[in-house]
Amino acid sequence: MTRGGPDHQGSLPGLSAQEAAALAREHDLQQVGVRPPLGLYVRDLWRHRNFIWTMSQAGFIARHQNNYLGLLWSVLNPLLLGAAYFLIFGLLLGTRGNVENFIAFLTAGLFTFIFISAGFNYGARSMVENTGLVRALRFPRAILPISVMITELIATIPAFLILLLLCLLTGETPSLKWLLFPVALLIVGLITLGIGLIAARIVHAARDVGNLIPLLTRMLRYISGIFFPIADYAGHGLMSYVLMYQPIAVSLQMVRESLMGEFPLDPTTWLVSLAWGVILTGIGFIVFWRAEASYGRA
Repeated sequence: MTRGGPDHQGSLPGLSAQEAAALAREHDLQQVGVRPPLGLYVRDLWRHRNFIWTMSQAGFIARHQNNYLGLLWSVLNPLLLGAAYFLIFGLLLGTRGNVENFIAFLTAGLFTFIFISAGFNYGARSMVENTGLVRALRFPRAILPISVMITELIATIPAFLILLLLCLLTGETPSLKWLLFPVALLIVGLITLGIGLIAARIVHAARDVGNLIPLLTRMLRYISGIFFPIADYAGHGLMSYVLMYQPIAVSLQMVRESLMGEFPLDPTTWLVSLAWGVILTGIGFIVFWRAEASYGRA
């Protein structure tokens, strides 16, 4: 049988599969539609770090280009939500429990959750909504959910600056533990990234699951202690610990501990939050990478 016959389908004309592979290695060529080794994938991501930043900036600009208020809307939107929720939960329903500074408590939880939920929702759809880009260009597909997380962090920075101002206006005294606030946001970013990577893989594999993401977001909004202190309403049983230490709730508590005097720093809160960030990001990255070769296919 001659070279290039049926047994050598997929190799270059006149070359065996082994010779074609050797030629590809010599010229640093890579086969498309094949999942790269994990180490190579991570290095490729780092090599594309400028592209990640460019994608993140472009996503932020695109998000606000149709708003007349532009960047100002990223401040007004969380403030208006905070005012509405304060009227409903703080005044009408009285869910403040034993919290003294309910305004800081509410806004710290709400602004952090806005970041997480946006990363969850947009990250879940990042592969589906960028199918054309995925099919046209070769790059590590994890760039898309990663850039979504960074985009949402950039979009929420003005709200976090307003949060610091609200803490000052409502009687919180700046202290050394305020220096942990950026650290808390970094850990929240890891949790958001992990959730986004897992959701992106699932929604890409089963598009209809994307319809459940808003429902899951609303459920998390009401069980994560944004509007009420979980410890005051969930009792002291197993369910209380599950609610307090699930990744969203514990990350909100971590942010509050970094800014509010009535919530002293609790090592358990920070260690559990960090563990969730590392575990979710690690699992999410592996889960996403394992399907790398399938992204963009019909």
